[in-house]
Amino acid sequence: MKKLSFLLSLTNDDNDYQQEQASTAEHAAKHLGVELKIVHANNDAVTQSQQLLHYIQGAAEARPDAIVFEPAGGTAFPQVARAAIAADIGWVVLNSQPDYLTQLRQGCHIPLFSISCDHTEVGKIQGKQFAHLLPQGGSILYIEGPANSSAARERTSGMMQTKPANIQVKTLRGNWTEDSAYRTVSSWLRLRTSQESSIDLVGAQDDSMAAGARKAFTEIIGGERERWLKIPFTGCDGLPKTGQSWVRSGLLTATIFIRPNADLALEMLAEAIRTGSQPAQHRLITPESIPALEDLAKIADANRQHRSAATGF
Repeated sequence: MKKLSFLLSLTNDDNDYQQEQASTAEHAAKHLGVELKIVHANNDAVTQSQQLLHYIQGAAEARPDAIVFEPAGGTAFPQVARAAIAADIGWVVLNSQPDYLTQLRQGCHIPLFSISCDHTEVGKIQGKQFAHLLPQGGSILYIEGPANSSAARERTSGMMQTKPANIQVKTLRGNWTEDSAYRTVSSWLRLRTSQESSIDLVGAQDDSMAAGARKAFTEIIGGERERWLKIPFTGCDGLPKTGQSWVRSGLLTATIFIRPNADLALEMLAEAIRTGSQPAQHRLITPESIPALEDLAKIADANRQHRSAATGF
């Protein structure tokens, strides 16, 4: 039997989660004894679709046995999926649940499925984190992912379901990278309205954007800088070397662990192809708060007591 060959298409190589996706996939490919090629879309859906079609429409002997990709846009490319199936190439979507899979799987003999974090649950956890960190209410600066991202929309929806009514939300947009959040927050800080805003917490839909926001605040000149940097910063993804480490060091107050899933996709693909089976249409991964919500409440209370003792109020 020829060695299996997989193509992994990720949205970018600047985000810690995407970097971990690549790393875990490479490790899994080595363990499984399969060939793996990784490409990045630079957060551009057109670029990504063109990259995928290049491999689908290439010479038969050079085509991958399956494509695994995390959509850079909001559609997950149904037409490209049909082209892959016509070329007998397996198709796996990461961190999205496209409706078209149900129809395409009918009578399909090649692996066709998706693996995703429960993004609505991510948002619900983040809303609960906000509640613990601001028990008296307040205002948050919330940094969302791109408008065309289903993950960003679902996280916002979940957050709005669980945040208390006495917490107000000011929204800015990033592009899942530290630099994008740094630029959007820096631009906001130059507005007069930002100087008039009373922000009690900065929450971002991923840790890299939280880091970018914090970087923007470190460049404020004058006494306001210290005030901004003392408020809680939270993110999502919670990877051991970044988000979890930043929580331990105090750069972030909280994050949400979202397990990378590219390695699971390769494992499921290899098993499906070698056994001739079709995996379940969708596999959902449950996120978790870091620290745990009950511990976060205790930490937040201890921090408030410490600040009160330091200021005398």
